[in-house]
Amino acid sequence: MGELILIRHGETEWSRDLKHTSWTDLPLTARGEEQARSLAPLLAARRIAVTFSSPMARALRTAELAGLGGPVIEPDMREWDYGGYEGITTEEIHRTRPGWDLWTDGVAPGPVDHPGESPTQVGERADRVLKAVEAALRDAEDSGEGGDVALVAHAHFLRVLTARRLGLPVSGGARFRLDTATVSRIGMEHGRPVMTAWNITPPEHHAD
Repeated sequence: MGELILIRHGETEWSRDLKHTSWTDLPLTARGEEQARSLAPLLAARRIAVTFSSPMARALRTAELAGLGGPVIEPDMREWDYGGYEGITTEEIHRTRPGWDLWTDGVAPGPVDHPGESPTQVGERADRVLKAVEAALRDAEDSGEGGDVALVAHAHFLRVLTARRLGLPVSGGARFRLDTATVSRIGMEHGRPVMTAWNITPPEHHAD
């Protein structure tokens, strides 16, 4: 059976500045676009049966520039709704909540349209996406052609999804750092999901 390929979108102004970004639909920076293009060689060697993407512009543009045309847009792959912490850095939050931890405490309430999500709510979304992923992997296997399933999305959501895929609680995602424009893979070993690669960047990223 194929692997699950996780791709975090390229750099935006807010990701560069370490600001929490969920519903704010920022474009990639010029550097973010170059990062996304540089992923194409990493992905070209894989047979990708289907690509799922967050509906946000930064994810869709990353998929396009990385050579993953025509992704299936999956609303459940949007980033963790940060509520009242949208556009705010962790350092700023710690000035008033020194012990705050997203993975255990969730977020402050936000506006009516974006009230924020608890870790449990994000985990439920990730579980729904994983059901779709598992079905897509089976379909690819049953077709006789096989192939991987690519997911283009956001750091915290993909970290939650990874934790759930590996049978961990949502809080386990805290252990998986995920940088912009990186490729990670989850495969199988002895019938269990296992991490086969994590936070991989093309060589040119390391020269920055």
